[in-house]
Amino acid sequence: MKKCNLDRRQFLKSAVLSAATIGLSHQAILNRAEAATRKTDFSQKIPHRHLGKTGASVPILQIGTAQTLDQDYDKILHLLFREGVYYLDTALSYGWGTSQKAIANFASQIGGRNKLWITSKSGAWSLNGFVKDIDECLADLETDYLDLYLRHSVNDADDINRDLIQIGEKLKKSGKTRFFGFSSHGGDVVELLNKAVKTGGIDAILFSYNFRRYGHRELSLAMDNCKEAGIGLIAMKTMGSVPADAEAVLNFKSKNFTLGQAKLKSVWADDRIDSVVVEMDSIKVARENIAAAISGEQLTANEIHQLNRLAAMTAQYSCQGCSHLCEKAVNKSARIADSLRYLMYHECYGKTDIAKEFYHLIPTNSRSLSDQETTIAQSICPQGIDIKSRLELAQRKLSS
Repeated sequence: MKKCNLDRRQFLKSAVLSAATIGLSHQAILNRAEAATRKTDFSQKIPHRHLGKTGASVPILQIGTAQTLDQDYDKILHLLFREGVYYLDTALSYGWGTSQKAIANFASQIGGRNKLWITSKSGAWSLNGFVKDIDECLADLETDYLDLYLRHSVNDADDINRDLIQIGEKLKKSGKTRFFGFSSHGGDVVELLNKAVKTGGIDAILFSYNFRRYGHRELSLAMDNCKEAGIGLIAMKTMGSVPADAEAVLNFKSKNFTLGQAKLKSVWADDRIDSVVVEMDSIKVARENIAAAISGEQLTANEIHQLNRLAAMTAQYSCQGCSHLCEKAVNKSARIADSLRYLMYHECYGKTDIAKEFYHLIPTNSRSLSDQETTIAQSICPQGIDIKSRLELAQRKLSS
């Protein structure tokens, strides 16, 4: 057999020529061929894991870009990129529509979009809107493809159906996205994960998962099912945030990690999780997260015990988004989980303006419940949250 000794330039040329036969643009295929042969010095600074059965290897740490990015030169993005965090998670709605445009500018500054993994999302209510939104994403990002396109914030398992899968397959065949899936902030995540396995066709799922979810038997079994089916699992909301004064009661102590780093390490310890999305809005936080990702040190039994204690001590402040329990028991229009999530944006992240904007989008009758309704909701809440007082606090802090 004749030895094949194709150099990089020859490979790119042959890839472009062969692509012409299937109707893809010269530039689109050149981009993909370039990405396939690219080798970067930074690529292995951060440990990598395989994303389900996609064949893609991704860093265990990625940046969520819901925060306001610097449109001219975002120093946090540049720092993360230099350290091997080249996986960016964005959405049409992030930064009130500015996130993707900032990422496009950032891509041009580092030498091209092909040096990044870009995930974006659409929260369109209809499937037609979901299809149309990918074109807006591509235009904002100044690219001809996404690495992963997600239907944003799915809470109803009925939305994971064959129609959605067929659309995802068409988008992949068109070359507009390499992979496809959905994200979920809450809802019945167990039902959503199991429905994805049953339906098939989902490449990856982005869902809330943190140290507070350990020991949840049904969730663990659903995650096992996803991994067996080859679905990539990406964790978000990994900090399990509660108000700082409540969290300070624990007085977390460790020789190796800050509390934030320990929370990340606890998620990475679960090898079913392929990567985590973390919002990093300061150089300090970015450096701490990078250090945690690179560190070969694992959590000690004492550190794990402290996290378990923190979860128990602050459960009454931490809504897990299981709205299918409390809201279904009250009425279909109740928006308890959303109200508590936006209160968390205010209390834990200091994002009061954004919290107020989102809170005002909730219809008044969906965020103001009667005493009888809150009593019913509280009796069902697995976290033991004082829903009445928390909704009242949200009303005082976010309605003005």
